[in-house]
Amino acid sequence: MTTTPSAAGFTMPAEHEPHSGCLMAWPSRAELWGERLEAATHEYAAVARTIAAFEPVTMVCNPGLAADVRNLCGDGVTPVEIPINDSWIRDSGPAFVRNPTGKVAAVGFGFNAWGNRWHPHDDDARLAERLAAYFSVPFFRAPFVLEGGSFFVDGEGTLITTEQCLLNPNRNPHLTREQIEQGLKDHLGVTTVIWLPFGHSLDTGPAGTDGHVDGVLQYVAPGRVLLEAVSHNASPEHERGLRNLAALHAARDARGRSLEVTILDPGPNATVSYANHYLANGAVIVPMGDDEADAPALDVLRRAHPDREVVGVPGETIAFGGGGPHCITQQIPEGT
Repeated sequence: MTTTPSAAGFTMPAEHEPHSGCLMAWPSRAELWGERLEAATHEYAAVARTIAAFEPVTMVCNPGLAADVRNLCGDGVTPVEIPINDSWIRDSGPAFVRNPTGKVAAVGFGFNAWGNRWHPHDDDARLAERLAAYFSVPFFRAPFVLEGGSFFVDGEGTLITTEQCLLNPNRNPHLTREQIEQGLKDHLGVTTVIWLPFGHSLDTGPAGTDGHVDGVLQYVAPGRVLLEAVSHNASPEHERGLRNLAALHAARDARGRSLEVTILDPGPNATVSYANHYLANGAVIVPMGDDEADAPALDVLRRAHPDREVVGVPGETIAFGGGGPHCITQQIPEGT
């Protein structure tokens, strides 16, 4: 498409709205997973099987691996053989937008493997366009780098992101903050951008993303967010969480609302990011670390989502790779 999604009447629906399905991608980068590659395939399969109980799952995999996907994931997951370099489809795959008539289109952003951390990444950079062709939907190409884990939309005109990630010079050094904000508005159909200062402090290493917002926040509903913030003042996340909370309290969304914030405190020793959960149709898919922080996190999520089933999935190997269930999924909204 030669115009922008916003100009063509498309906006991105929120994750908490109904889906027609979910996208995932099969673990493939051996140098990332090392000896844990097999464990990664089993954790991805567990996430896929769990989501498939609530909505159809399409699993992108490298040519020749469809049988492996079927064997581990079962009949509720459809393998699609498309060349990929890595398995974080939230970041490399398309964002789906929809117009008022219900027509769905795909938006592909520039992908440089989180600031050129990993090579090669040429197939991942083409994945959004290839999936648009697979689904036979219109395709918009955005002229700047953006990963899906670095933003959330509320479906009513508001987007939340972090300065730590989007303003990092390893993404779009030629663009100003104002130009990046305009790009978000043009290609996701939002009118208001809320900037948090930080993602996770440890999210800067070889497997890092430079502070994706989906490691610390998730929308519950328009005007309502869940923020991961550690109360233990010895944690490096403590001050960052307070700064993020202050930014949320000072913000107003596109409808002029102040935000209702639910705090999820994982404690200083959690091995997974509970904020990095996926909202499937009627469910919350949340990583479990097999430690004492799991049960309190599940309680917070059940209270925040009384109308959804909260389901824990194994998450320690995915966390070792740098993410959680949200990082390895991408919702496909209901529509034509």
